Amino acid sequence: IDGPGSVGFAADAALGTAVADLAIVVVDPDADRALLAEPTLRQLEALGIPHMIFVNKIDQARGSIQGLLEALQPMSKSPLIARWIPIRDGERIAGFVDIALERAYYYRPGQESEQKEIPADLADREALERTQMLEHLADHDDALLEQLLMDEVPDRRIVFEDLAKETGQGQIVPVLFGSAQNGFGIRRLMKALRHEVPAPAAAAERLGASGLCAFVFKVSHGGAMGRLAFARLFGGTLKEGAELKGADGDAVRIGTLFAVQGDKTVKLAEAKAGDVVAVAKLDGLHAGDWLRAGAAPPAVEIEPPVTNYALAIATKDRKDDVRLSTALHKLTEEDRALGWEQDEVMHETRLRGINDEHLKVTLERLRRRYGVAVDARAPAVGYKETIRKSVTQRGRHKKQSGGHGQLG
Repeated sequence: IDGPGSVGFAADAALGTAVADLAIVVVDPDADRALLAEPTLRQLEALGIPHMIFVNKIDQARGSIQGLLEALQPMSKSPLIARWIPIRDGERIAGFVDIALERAYYYRPGQESEQKEIPADLADREALERTQMLEHLADHDDALLEQLLMDEVPDRRIVFEDLAKETGQGQIVPVLFGSAQNGFGIRRLMKALRHEVPAPAAAAERLGASGLCAFVFKVSHGGAMGRLAFARLFGGTLKEGAELKGADGDAVRIGTLFAVQGDKTVKLAEAKAGDVVAVAKLDGLHAGDWLRAGAAPPAVEIEPPVTNYALAIATKDRKDDVRLSTALHKLTEEDRALGWEQDEVMHETRLRGINDEHLKVTLERLRRRYGVAVDARAPAVGYKETIRKSVTQRGRHKKQSGGHGQLG
């Protein structure tokens, strides 16, 4: 699940993050820009979601990885553990040393990294970094601590078991790096995810889910499929036509199931525990609702964002007024942080969101997806006057416009 990290769209990503087994926080190699990750790291800790940090654009890095970790550590209660150390070729980062595997990998654009011997000038640093990593792992493993005290070399299998267990329990936060655009470090990241991510049962336990149930984390409109509810299944097997209970306890019949990859969908015969699926024809359900066979799991508590920004919008063509209302209804159903209202005093439609970026993207979606072009401006202020005291006023009305005229 690819969740936007921008503050303006954090609410859209929060529910998807909540059902994940593990979150990867992608940060910039520039320490000053990486500090923008603090709200995300704090939220992950508050929700008890295991997470890693992936430093992207490593080919553009100017500072050191160690300096970046020192800048990020105050944002995390758990220690940040560098899984890799960079191999430099002048100003360029040419690869990395995996200190858990004790192997060196050199980047090759468009290809899998090439494994080589650890450079001699990095041998001492690799040994030091590995010792520090093992000491952090030993904080939660008495057997490993005893081996370190006896100067024994721990078995590699034990090291990886501890890395997986302590990452899953949120006791450590591994840090990896690479370049998504060039494919550097991505295959090794995928291998780490395959071996070190907790099983779906851990996420189910964290959410209080048991038995056959699914959590709807997003609703989407558009395309040939129409309205789709994205959900993650916990426990059991789900098939098209199955009958479960919705948010209010009423029976809900499951429509067609789809596997989704970007904008491509594939019809599924069934879904198993841990699967993320899109379900058609679930009109009564919204993001944050549970589907279940038995008792309702606890609600996923995520603090709603503050929507302080507003724009007054009006269609450029009055014939689009009805289409605007329909489009706004669909957009606000997709994005919980978006809202709209009719101001009866100033006679204007107001669109509310988190920040100007949030509203700008929403207006672009209105135009691109629904063909509704609008004019936007700052909302008018409905000034009001208050009667502060009583007064007495006498006057005489005279008007002659022919005939008898008027007198008051």
